[in-house]
Amino acid sequence: MTDGVAGSSSPAWSALVVEDDPDAGEFTRTVLAQHAGVDVVLAGDAESALAALQGAKFDLVVIDVELPGRSGLQILPEVHRLAVGVPIIVLTAHNRVDYAVGALRGDVDDFLVKPVDVATLVERATTLVRRGRDRRAATRSRTILAVGAHPDDVEIGVGGALAAHAGTGDRLVILTMSGGSVGGDTQARRRESQEAAEIVGAQLIHLGFEDTHLDPASGPITAVEEVIREFRPDQVYTHTNHDRHQDHRAVHQAVQVASRDVADLACFQSPSSTIAYQPNRFVDIDEHLETKLLMLRAFASQAHRDYMDEDVVRATARYWSRFTRGRYAEPLETVRSTMRLAPAHAVTADDIAGGLGHA
Repeated sequence: MTDGVAGSSSPAWSALVVEDDPDAGEFTRTVLAQHAGVDVVLAGDAESALAALQGAKFDLVVIDVELPGRSGLQILPEVHRLAVGVPIIVLTAHNRVDYAVGALRGDVDDFLVKPVDVATLVERATTLVRRGRDRRAATRSRTILAVGAHPDDVEIGVGGALAAHAGTGDRLVILTMSGGSVGGDTQARRRESQEAAEIVGAQLIHLGFEDTHLDPASGPITAVEEVIREFRPDQVYTHTNHDRHQDHRAVHQAVQVASRDVADLACFQSPSSTIAYQPNRFVDIDEHLETKLLMLRAFASQAHRDYMDEDVVRATARYWSRFTRGRYAEPLETVRSTMRLAPAHAVTADDIAGGLGHA
């Protein structure tokens, strides 16, 4: 074996190669396998590639632009969501500026024009795998705690944000304080809550405080403190105090006390929030709105409520996007916040210009 990322006779890393031309796909697979010890999975179209990413973890994705159905550039957002932090090489047989610009906007790590010589492909692949591993190792996953008074409160308020956190590998915990007996059968609502939590891989903690009778000083503060002590969250989401529902206000007050040592606390909007709710942070959920809607569909017992209507949810997110650069957003009201700066890793314009010279 030549000196690559692998350090033994068995493959130490794996790559997904998305290529509709069987000969080109086999060439890429052979080069990476023989010269870098890579375990390669081949996919012939966009949908097969996304299915492979859902079922396995890879160290590198090599993707052709022109594919049957959706192009490689069109599925880049989904590739990023399914393979967080994994480097992406875009290949194309056509030396076109619009492809290069699309790759740049798609936040890829390299852009190569076919035919690519063996040495270049091996060097770029191994370099990017090392860089991707270092990047993922340096980015510690965080623990996110979202606290709601009733089943579906968290999902309505920050379902999109939780999906975004899940996409970055953060650990998610949803704490629901009551069974929601006033709004329906508690067992059914617990099952719905569990189904919604599983969609984003969240751990659900469902307590049994009496619906519509929550009192911060009569147990909720201590309950939230215990959860925070166990999970040590880096960030907490909960209700705003600007809310007509007494349970929502009680949970806000309990969480504000219990999370006093947590650096980041923000409040989401509920259907019962008042006009005094004043968000000052906005989460872009363009890529996560559909996941939020899927979570809300889990609450079948609440489907009759106006605020669960998908058009209402979509329109609300569309409205808040006026404060972002995307199409859909969720608002947050900051109580405490600590800024964290992440290193840039996207391919640069100079990289793209270099890629166009590989014809």
